[in-house]
Amino acid sequence: MLGGVPPGTDGATREAPRLWRKGQSRRCSGLEVQNDIDIYSLTVDSKVSSRFAHTVITSRVVNKADAVREATFQMELPKKAFITNFSMVIDGVTYPGNIKEKAAAQEQYSAAMARGESAGLVTATGRKTEQFQVSVSVAPAAKVTFELVYEELLARHLGVYELLLKVRPQQLVKHLQMDIHIFEPQGISFLETESTFMTNELAEALTTSQNKTKAHVRFKPTLSQQQKSPEKQDTVLDGNFIVRYDVDRPVSGGSIQIENGYFVHYFAPDSLSTMPKNVIFVIDKSGSMMGRKIKQTQEALIKILDDLSPHDQFNLISFSAEATKWKPLLVPASTENVNEAKSYATGIRAQGGTNINDAMLMAVQLLEKANQEELLPAGSITLIILLTDGDPTAGETDPLKIQENVRKAVNGQHSLFCLGFGFDVSYAFLEKMALENGGLARRIYEDSDSALQLQDFYQEVANPLMMSVAFEYPSNAVESVTQDAFRVFFKGSELVVAGKLRDHSPDVLSAQVRGQLHGENITFVMESHVAEQEEMFRGPKYIFHSFMERLWAYLTIQQLLEQMVSALDAEKQALEARALNLSLSYSFVTPLTSMVITKPEGQEQSQVAEKPVEDENRDRRVPLGGGLKLLNSPPRLGVPGRFLAPPPPFYRTTSRLVLPELTLRTTVTAPPLAPVQAPSVILPLPGQSVDQLCVDFRRPQELVNLLSDPDQGVEVTGHYETAKACFSWIEVTFQNPQLQVHASPEHVVITRNRRNSAYKWKETLYSVMPGLKVTMDKAGLLLLSRPDRVTIGLLFWDGPGKGLRLLLQDTDRFSSHVSGTLGQFYQDVLWGPLDTADDRRRTLKVQGRDYSATRELKLDYQESPPGKEISCWSVEL
Repeated sequence: MLGGVPPGTDGATREAPRLWRKGQSRRCSGLEVQNDIDIYSLTVDSKVSSRFAHTVITSRVVNKADAVREATFQMELPKKAFITNFSMVIDGVTYPGNIKEKAAAQEQYSAAMARGESAGLVTATGRKTEQFQVSVSVAPAAKVTFELVYEELLARHLGVYELLLKVRPQQLVKHLQMDIHIFEPQGISFLETESTFMTNELAEALTTSQNKTKAHVRFKPTLSQQQKSPEKQDTVLDGNFIVRYDVDRPVSGGSIQIENGYFVHYFAPDSLSTMPKNVIFVIDKSGSMMGRKIKQTQEALIKILDDLSPHDQFNLISFSAEATKWKPLLVPASTENVNEAKSYATGIRAQGGTNINDAMLMAVQLLEKANQEELLPAGSITLIILLTDGDPTAGETDPLKIQENVRKAVNGQHSLFCLGFGFDVSYAFLEKMALENGGLARRIYEDSDSALQLQDFYQEVANPLMMSVAFEYPSNAVESVTQDAFRVFFKGSELVVAGKLRDHSPDVLSAQVRGQLHGENITFVMESHVAEQEEMFRGPKYIFHSFMERLWAYLTIQQLLEQMVSALDAEKQALEARALNLSLSYSFVTPLTSMVITKPEGQEQSQVAEKPVEDENRDRRVPLGGGLKLLNSPPRLGVPGRFLAPPPPFYRTTSRLVLPELTLRTTVTAPPLAPVQAPSVILPLPGQSVDQLCVDFRRPQELVNLLSDPDQGVEVTGHYETAKACFSWIEVTFQNPQLQVHASPEHVVITRNRRNSAYKWKETLYSVMPGLKVTMDKAGLLLLSRPDRVTIGLLFWDGPGKGLRLLLQDTDRFSSHVSGTLGQFYQDVLWGPLDTADDRRRTLKVQGRDYSATRELKLDYQESPPGKEISCWSVEL
């Protein structure tokens, strides 16, 4: 993470370094804070070569105090990443980190713990991250350079690769620069950036250049751009910086790339049709699921059921102390069956114990019975998805016995995916059970977006494209090949195989990828010219050279560690020995190695950095991260007021009754006037003599088609609750890019390519993708803007008339085909004359229909609460 907060602060994304300063001086006049430890340079250099990311973070600090001060270098990195190097340069002397076998570092680790020092330098802090931290004492006027290097292979999830950095320097930095170089020989098909701290001023410091095969993203803000305001020395840099991209796919579906004697084979064909699936959902309804967890599970399950294809078959099993199946057999995912299953899911109640064993065996029996009775469609795939939040407490409770029972029952015929809800469940237990049965495990974090986490996981396995995938290479050409057989290939993912080229291997490396699709065998053939590939990677200066050998080592270690989870003791020892040897040879901090960090004489002589494993944090409660802070607001939507004549005055009055003398004088105050409310929608009307129209809904309505413009490629719908006089949700759908924004009072969910991203209101957001910019400011105003298109705004207004609000800007860009409840006001609109009896009333004629418009006082929700009172023409629909 770029930045600095006190040690122990949680985050949830990859971070560039931060520094925590002790011993700050404060000049009281003007309350200006001067940091004793000054970060005068902070750089991040990330080179992504064929999905393999090599990131170097360098921080340079100086102690400006006249006494010794402590500087703490702190950052977060992805759990899948391996630290490869760390060093400190203090007054010209380098203090390196040395990677050793964990057992060899144990003595130093134990000694540090005995002294009461914080020896564990790497801890899990977020859903996807680990925090690295080291402290050092800095003499007066001394300078220190911290440098951390880590590497990872970017995995493809739901059609994108994602690189995350967190930016939080906690002070203004004279030289702050981030450079991300991406080189993809297949060609970059799209690239987008997203930030949770970017303002319009900071956006000027962000540059992106791209051609067919390479891209360069640079962020280099000046001191003034980093400032919250001219009079303050605080920085606005506090949040995530994300780069997402994907690559072009050849007809063969794969790409073989070769560098320095090593090859990597990427395989992700995008032209295959989805295979039908037979899926059993096994849902924990024990007492510990009571409350929000069961509600979120039901919410996710209802959406997942809606996503089933008519070609799929499914069933539901719910379990507590006993397991219960919804139907005796698998049923087709017809509309009728799906609706019935949704009703069943809604009625699930949480109570009782946790009998995982019986529920899993029941699921396998359902699939086996369907297979024996030939009820499974030819060429279909069978999946079991288990969701549980606790350890087994009923029936068979021995985890090893349950794993054995499930392994024997599945017998390699089905794929099992295990979802652990929260931290009361043994993740190691679920992970081993999943890996032994051709699937994987995933932790679902308890938070407001838990339902979305469940939906996103399902989307990853919802579209199987191939079964029994095997990679074949000439035996005289390659050796030391990583995993080359895979049970299932899912849409949006990617299969990766790497290996060494043999000495005197052929000039052309050929490969075949065989698999099954809809019950038939299918073969992909591809080849790669060794000399051409070597030359392509030899030239560019912006890539990390010899990366492919490290990619091969990284992938091999990850797969060996995964195999160890389900291996027997003898095999496990052999796998561990291989993984350890590679970790030491390539200087990777893995669960089998430790980094010993040396320090100057007089300070604690060493600290030990070890990679945590998932279940070490079983009792921790990791928050929904991101370290999001509130930043400066971008310009507000709004249209200058244009009245032909000043609006009529509005008066607030009280009255009193005065009685004759000699009686008690009494003042009677009329009931207080109702507070001025914000309307449901404020519409700017281009070309009219009035500036804006306030629209409220009074007639009973639920699902409302607010506006649709096919020429603009946009549609806005909403669900209006008349009883509460507010929208329960508003949804904006774009055709290009294909994207959906769903706003509710809880949060905003952006869905693209089946991938959901949730953002809480008032969390700053700045996302730029081809054809669309999405921003949200600290007041909670979400703007969706496209070049030469109408800008749509969404807001959760928490002033009077609290609820979701819709805003429109550049409405003169609507086409003549715009329609909908609100869209009609951008067609043929005619204003009638003022009512002779009441000049606050007039008629509005829209597409031949008359509406009564009344001049009223309303709250403009385009201003921060409590809002600004405006006079507008009000219409009720």
